[in-house]
Amino acid sequence: MQRTGAAVLPLHHGRAPKWLFERMTRLARAVTFALAELEGPDSLLERLADPFWFQAFGCLLGFDWHSSGLTTTVCGALKEALSGCEEELGLGVAGGKGKASRRTPDDLRKLGDLFGFDAEKLVQTSRLVAKVDNNAVQDGYQLYHHTFVVNSAGQWVVVQQGMREGDATARRYHWLGRRVQSFVCDPHAAVCADFQVPTLNLVAQEANRARAAMTELSHNHPDVLVKELETILEAPRRHFIAEADIDPSRLRSALEKTYEAKAETFEQLLGLEGVGAKTLRALALLSELLAGAPPSWRDPARYAFAHGGKDGHPYPVDRTTYDATIATLEDALRKAKIGQTEKLHALERLHSLL
Repeated sequence: MQRTGAAVLPLHHGRAPKWLFERMTRLARAVTFALAELEGPDSLLERLADPFWFQAFGCLLGFDWHSSGLTTTVCGALKEALSGCEEELGLGVAGGKGKASRRTPDDLRKLGDLFGFDAEKLVQTSRLVAKVDNNAVQDGYQLYHHTFVVNSAGQWVVVQQGMREGDATARRYHWLGRRVQSFVCDPHAAVCADFQVPTLNLVAQEANRARAAMTELSHNHPDVLVKELETILEAPRRHFIAEADIDPSRLRSALEKTYEAKAETFEQLLGLEGVGAKTLRALALLSELLAGAPPSWRDPARYAFAHGGKDGHPYPVDRTTYDATIATLEDALRKAKIGQTEKLHALERLHSLL
């Protein structure tokens, strides 16, 4: 995995005010079209997978740099910004926060009809990505946001976020499709969090043997596995996984499914319906004690002001400057459409002066 940044993301209540969200949508649309003009539409996928760029993008749009709401609001503004422009840009956005995340499959099917790619393959990708970060990376963060950005060729990026109830902090997970060689071996482009936490990481490189052992153990009859678990949990606690994490009697139905399915790979095992975090914890414990293949406990986790923040930090949003930024970009884009690209390229060169 490439670790490319970290972010402090405390929970902030409330919504972005309507006047700000409307500006965020316009500016997000202008930035996306500018990137498409200068570097091609696929450049947005690369940039969204970079947590530093994503955080700076949210700050440019005027959201609170240090809020978990930056992720959900920026993705929402981007989805709204590209709505109706998908065919022109060759880009579309699926999913979102809460109920919108559960509509990701339907969104992807609509985009598949528009662009002509295999939507069902991406629907499976979306589900697997969510299962990895909810169940295979057990860091205490429950996913509540899942945004899937895809181009006309079916290339994709996922930005999803989980919340930890105990301290109301968030953790953001970035995925870039072209970099994923395996969904179950260090697949992330980046994982952003305030601090590292005790984590059962079943998709770490060093957990290869554990994944293989867990897959093989899942072929055993539930009676055998439950008996082994009851014996292990009666022994002195020498492992991070405790009895409170596993109730053998409640695992039987899930273990029956793994026994019947006979998954050939850990990816298939992870994708089985009904196989969740507790089933995987039990198999991880068995793999360590019976097969001598311990899992990994490595936590995979490892900004910029332009217009202020909605809650007044570091200063209130300057609406006049914000509107001037939008107007400048939109004017440059209008001129670029008729072949006058000087202004747009001048904006591109500004980074060399900063």
